[in-house]
Amino acid sequence: MDGNNLVRMANRIADFFESLPDREEAMGEVATHLHKFWDPRMRTQILALVDTPAADEMHALVREALARHREKLTPAA
Repeated sequence: MDGNNLVRMANRIADFFESLPDREEAMGEVATHLHKFWDPRMRTQILALVDTPAADEMHALVREALARHREKLTPAA
């Protein structure tokens, strides 16, 4: 899948959960959504994008959620 599309989709998820008053809860909800509803290949790809210039286009909540919950989001080998 196109990396720009993944970033755009993740940003929309973050926009939704950003309204939660607790930042930790919001990060957890973003990570949970990605884990439950994204294909493992999509999660692998977005995790790889965190270390590229594409991360500049990511919502801060997405970047934080990916960093904090990387182990949960990394598909099992």
